[in-house]
Amino acid sequence: MTSDQDKPGPAPARARTSPFRRNRWIIPLAPEGARRQGAISALAFRLLGGRDPALDFLNTEDAALGGRPIAVATESEAGYANIEREIHARSVFPGATHGG
Repeated sequence: MTSDQDKPGPAPARARTSPFRRNRWIIPLAPEGARRQGAISALAFRLLGGRDPALDFLNTEDAALGGRPIAVATESEAGYANIEREIHARSVFPGATHGG
């Protein structure tokens, strides 16, 4: 038999936090910006040879393109068109079209 002293006590209370908490200081992307960001990412993944080359291109500051390509493409239709042309120029699949 065991005594009450041998029984474990209640588990300590855990803080109610969520790893998915929203950061109140970050403004979400406008729907059009989010659409452009998703489209340019998909195009880069498809034409630049996969995830790693695409992420390297999209996230590397490029003065000739006016900043990080993902940010340039997200902010306007003109920026998107410029980055789209650059992705086609760098494509590992010569003659590839947007539709893949």
